[in-house]
Amino acid sequence: MKLTCFARPPKFKNRLAMVIIGVMLQGFGLSLLIRLNLGTDPCSCLTQGVIRYVPISFGTAQLLCHLVTFLFVIRFDMSLIGFGTIGNMVFLGYIADFWGWVWNKAVPADFFRQPVARYGLLVPVLAVFILGAATYMTAGLGTSPYDGLPFIISNHVKRLPFKAVRMIWDICFMAAGFFLGGDVGIVTAAVAFFLGPVITWVGKKLERFTSVEQKAEGR
Repeated sequence: MKLTCFARPPKFKNRLAMVIIGVMLQGFGLSLLIRLNLGTDPCSCLTQGVIRYVPISFGTAQLLCHLVTFLFVIRFDMSLIGFGTIGNMVFLGYIADFWGWVWNKAVPADFFRQPVARYGLLVPVLAVFILGAATYMTAGLGTSPYDGLPFIISNHVKRLPFKAVRMIWDICFMAAGFFLGGDVGIVTAAVAFFLGPVITWVGKKLERFTSVEQKAEGR
């Protein structure tokens, strides 16, 4: 099988910039979603459950969770691995940790508990998070192991469309996070059901806006 991981497609510098910007935006948005306490994405929900039992930072716990799924990506489809994979897998959780530290230092402790702040920031913060996810995925330089495995499953389970596989995948992580004590709320449910379709739509818009060509690679 041809090794296609870490490929450098046309407009590589533009794509790499999209990965960096996307991961930074996603980490920034995630740090605020955690503070709003209205739920996070299913993967982060599971990570929050893990750190209730293991005395490590959110970023370290998320990296370890990604490493587990990363093994399956290596086994079944290395073409999904790229600079975007490493950027999301390694840095996203630590970026969220950094901004969390900033909020703890710069914002009053009860600010994010105020209903006006929580519900007023919810939509723009969620939009930033989804925009970041769409940006790094549209770059075409690999996906996080969490995002990559639904593609692998969809390729092996032909009877289910990708959107259905993605929804089932997110719901399973949401349920696991809930039982471990992770932050499950309106954001978690919304992300579990709608993140896949929304990322697809936003990704297409960004693709046209940035004129980054996405060519399907043979597998």
